[in-house]
Amino acid sequence: MRSTLRGDFTRGLRFRLTVTYLLMFSLMLTAIGFLFRSNLSTTLDTQAHELLEEEWSAALAYLTFENQRPVWFYDHVDPDEAAIVTRLQRVYMLTDENGNVLQNSVTYANLGFDAPALIKSILANPTAVYRTVIGPQGTRYLIKSSHIVDKKHIYYLALGRPLDLSDQTLRRFTVNYFIALPGLILLTGLLGWLLAGRVIGPVNDVSQAAQRITGSSLDMRIPLRGAGDELDHLIDTFNSMMDRLKASFEQVRQFSTDVSHELRTPLTAIRGQLEVALMTASTPEQYREAMEKALEDVEGLSNIVRALLLLSQAESGQLVLQKTNLDLSATANDILEQFEFAAEEKHIRMQSHIEPKCVIFADRTQMDRLLNNLLSNAIKYTPEGGSVQLEIACHEDDIRLTVSDTGVGIQASQLPHIFDRFYRVRTPETNGQQGLGLGLSFVDWIVKAHDGRIDISSEPGKGTRFAVSFPKIDPASESPSPANVPDALPA
Repeated sequence: MRSTLRGDFTRGLRFRLTVTYLLMFSLMLTAIGFLFRSNLSTTLDTQAHELLEEEWSAALAYLTFENQRPVWFYDHVDPDEAAIVTRLQRVYMLTDENGNVLQNSVTYANLGFDAPALIKSILANPTAVYRTVIGPQGTRYLIKSSHIVDKKHIYYLALGRPLDLSDQTLRRFTVNYFIALPGLILLTGLLGWLLAGRVIGPVNDVSQAAQRITGSSLDMRIPLRGAGDELDHLIDTFNSMMDRLKASFEQVRQFSTDVSHELRTPLTAIRGQLEVALMTASTPEQYREAMEKALEDVEGLSNIVRALLLLSQAESGQLVLQKTNLDLSATANDILEQFEFAAEEKHIRMQSHIEPKCVIFADRTQMDRLLNNLLSNAIKYTPEGGSVQLEIACHEDDIRLTVSDTGVGIQASQLPHIFDRFYRVRTPETNGQQGLGLGLSFVDWIVKAHDGRIDISSEPGKGTRFAVSFPKIDPASESPSPANVPDALPA
């Protein structure tokens, strides 16, 4: 009977949660202890190096040479300067270029003079050398060795400082932390047991509420307990998930409605044209004309299907981007030339201000699509006599692309929806414009796929401005692509 109770106890969720929590927290506390110890050791070592650098600079200021003999020049009457020089002379050694000792401290002699071979190798090295030496009593010393020059004569100077205070601080932290660790673990186990008990109680209530939620009751939500703990956070997360599921269902329904509408229009036109041809056409020319119109509608239908498939592949991650170092300025100039004729036909002024060699890490095909969509929209919705401007600027951290026009503009209430699929701005000025309503959806995806950001500002009757920013690549971190990157990257 006791063994059964003991078995039920150890198999209980509360016990397992407590043990798991205790093990994880113990490992975390141990890891934190070693991490803090490592950080403390690094900090103490950095401080020791900084102090030694200060003492080295001070030693060079006080140490002079008279007839190739070292002299510590300072005011012997000034107690502060005397104390500084005394501190500098605690651990030091001065030799000529052949390793002959000119001056040294008693402490350095106890550590052992540097060998002539070591001195020559350090003198041949243009940078200073740092070493850690252990004294006879186990005290560690940080030694800096380098050369000093006086009137074409080279001398070897080794200056050090003891690390006993740093070692004592590190040992004190290690002992205090790991002595306190078992007590922290026991306290953690007790708290874990109490918290697990509080969590297990309402789990069944939450489970029963969740079981009542079905596909036809997506509006149902689990009420919060008001405790403000992790379980309440879980319930809130679950409710948020239900909100996202409901939004996804509504988006799918809307998408199905939009697709049905977009496909139904050309299909109805095709069917009508063919029926009319069958009933009324009597000559080959009439049949040919009906077939040509039907083929035009079929081509439009194919364009819708291709655009939907491509956008679906892009948003689901199936479209792999071929990113390279791309000169966005050169790409924009190429695209801009393609729209000059369309702008001239509508008597629209095409203006540009493109800084040279603005390089980003991007897919050339998608950048072409982005520029094409933005520029074509700008020209489409700008009346005759208006203007369209393209700007590309290189900033310190990003590359900014701006397309602005003096077109019909967009109402503020419509701005949040312009990147939605099949969404088209409905105004008297835009009702006659043809389009699938997918171009800006592509633009939004392309910008996000390149870790960029797009902002839009618009005022009805005055125009619209799209501002896109892309991260600026680090020329040293990416391999240049000869096909897309100029010889010199912008500084």
